[in-house]
Amino acid sequence: MQRKLFICTSVNLSCGTRTKRYGEADVSEQAAQLERTSQRAAPQHEPPFRAEHIGSLLRPKELLEARGKFARGEITQSELTAAEDTAILEAIALQKQLGLRFVTDGEFRRRSYHSFFYRQLGDITIDVVGGEPIAGADNNEAGKRGAQPLALIKSRVQWTHPINVDDYRFLAANSDLMPKITIPGPCALHFRGGDRAVKAHAYRDMDTFWSDTVEAFTKELNALAAAGCRYIQIDETAFAKFGDPEVQATLAARGDDWNALIDTYIDVTNQVLRAAPKSLRIGMHLCRGNRGGQWHAQGSYDSVADRLFNALDIPFYFLEYDTPRAGTFTPLRFVPRHKMVILGLISSKLPVIEHRDTVRTRIDDAVRFIDLDRLAISPQCGFASVDTGNPVTPKIQSEKLQLVVDVAKEIWGTA
Repeated sequence: MQRKLFICTSVNLSCGTRTKRYGEADVSEQAAQLERTSQRAAPQHEPPFRAEHIGSLLRPKELLEARGKFARGEITQSELTAAEDTAILEAIALQKQLGLRFVTDGEFRRRSYHSFFYRQLGDITIDVVGGEPIAGADNNEAGKRGAQPLALIKSRVQWTHPINVDDYRFLAANSDLMPKITIPGPCALHFRGGDRAVKAHAYRDMDTFWSDTVEAFTKELNALAAAGCRYIQIDETAFAKFGDPEVQATLAARGDDWNALIDTYIDVTNQVLRAAPKSLRIGMHLCRGNRGGQWHAQGSYDSVADRLFNALDIPFYFLEYDTPRAGTFTPLRFVPRHKMVILGLISSKLPVIEHRDTVRTRIDDAVRFIDLDRLAISPQCGFASVDTGNPVTPKIQSEKLQLVVDVAKEIWGTA
């Protein structure tokens, strides 16, 4: 028997909040829901938007060549910056052409999504490749499991200057779309090595480390808000990895209790969020690794869902859901009614375009556990967590982003 989707195909109406299948609701209920939906169909002016992406985009060949020349001392910093500016302007144009309602700089000024940020906070290297061994890891092949990178912390964490303000200002000056700034989460550094890495060189106690971290992130968020930024995405991948038994074993081997870490990370993140300016809309992206198309963990959200969605003061979550490695949508039943979830249904790792009907069917599956009006759609991660990117072409990247926009318009009437 062919499965019937309850998701509307009209570009003007979505089906709204439901607890029953379309055929199970009585006529008056259906009419009331459609009326409510029509009132919601106007485009959202505050993030998250119905069509999202995670931030990083494939670097153009010319930019990678310029970065190589800079590393070899063949061009100056100003020449590299000019190449970055040109590439970012092209990325801005692409995002607008695709119909997105916000814009990122593709993270084109960064080597990786987190190293750029943490390098500004001291003598810190967050992604020493080779990393912690995890059973089944293969450091070479895309689509396979890679080792978790390690952190090298040789100084205290200290914010001395705005890190992303200039990036925000460049976007704001060159686009009429809302700029989104992506930053690593405050617990990303600790996750890559744990207490042992923190205390190896720079710290004697963890309380000082966490205090320094909260202060640094608070100052950066204040600086961004003062510059006019309103949309921040925190990339905190650890929460999605805690559900993997292999990751749990790796953490235990270095002396960390993964279950206790969840509470610690929630407490630290909440301290940052509660001190952040109220003008900021801050969401959190979770995934299980993305470097070069590889992944670092597998397992559902079940073991973290209740605390993740209810104890963490985040209003919306970008959740990886492109493969069975992420588990089912069942944990979404824990998401409280005032929060949203962006379903990462499109792979940024694999050079295959997802079928539109399959994507819509998966959204239908998710709505068994969370209202349609509290959902949006995106790729599962960025297309280039490191500057060399994932094994997809620019054409496929554009087609995947266009799919996100088109599906969003079909279901919610807006991107």
